[in-house]
Amino acid sequence: MSATILSGKDASSALLASLKDKVKELDPKLVVVQVGNDPASDSYIRQKMKSCEAVGMRHEHIHLPDTTTRNELFDLIDRLNKDDDVTGFIVQVPLPGKLEDAVPDVIRTIDPSKDVDGFGPTNLGNLFLGGEFEAFPSATPGGIIAMLEHYKIDVDGKHCVVVGRSNIVGKPLAVMLLNRGATVTVCHRGTKDLAAQTRQADLLFSAVGKPGLITKDMVKPGVIIIDVGTTRTDAGIKGDVDFDAVKEVASAITPVPGGVGPMTVASLIRNCVRAAEKKRRS
Repeated sequence: MSATILSGKDASSALLASLKDKVKELDPKLVVVQVGNDPASDSYIRQKMKSCEAVGMRHEHIHLPDTTTRNELFDLIDRLNKDDDVTGFIVQVPLPGKLEDAVPDVIRTIDPSKDVDGFGPTNLGNLFLGGEFEAFPSATPGGIIAMLEHYKIDVDGKHCVVVGRSNIVGKPLAVMLLNRGATVTVCHRGTKDLAAQTRQADLLFSAVGKPGLITKDMVKPGVIIIDVGTTRTDAGIKGDVDFDAVKEVASAITPVPGGVGPMTVASLIRNCVRAAEKKRRS
């Protein structure tokens, strides 16, 4: 029997709908900073702006040329940190040219109370303190957890295998799963016999960016698969999972595109609402 398709479009629509009243009440504002003209960034930013419009959130796209200097970028970050009208902001990566080396400093410089992407050390560190401290979880892991909740998939007591150890997805996702009672194995490019690990998964999360990495023989019957990978190929956007083959074995699976991607954007919007709530309480 073919797997149930876990639609990120449906789950994100439900999450965004649940935020509309709070957006109306709190009137938050999200700012997205883009430097240069990366095509993938253009697409991601359009999705974010569209989601802001869907919930009635004020938003601004600041688009800087690829000739922007480090000092100019950090001056802008400083202004956004100090602007009381800006609830949250992100600096879209990748950055062009030599600015790419500045990404760690960019992450550290964003005010934690406005770090709605959840990439900074304060918000990442909070994850380790437990679920009640997950104010601004990293957008993609936060979206994945929201998707599981939407489809009433409980990870408590389940063996979750995460393939990928990035600061953006793999590490924070592993911690958020631990916070919810899962037993978690984290795999990466140095893992010996990856298939031996993935076959043990009740839930398998792949966030590598390598099309076709997860094949049918690498999963056990009934597994739930969350495919986080997105790679642009000549045949379109592909995930890490051999979808057509694996869906015949899995009990549920996310498509690519249309799976985790919409949830990442919805999670970002939710973080901005939470930032507005936190600001009101302070």
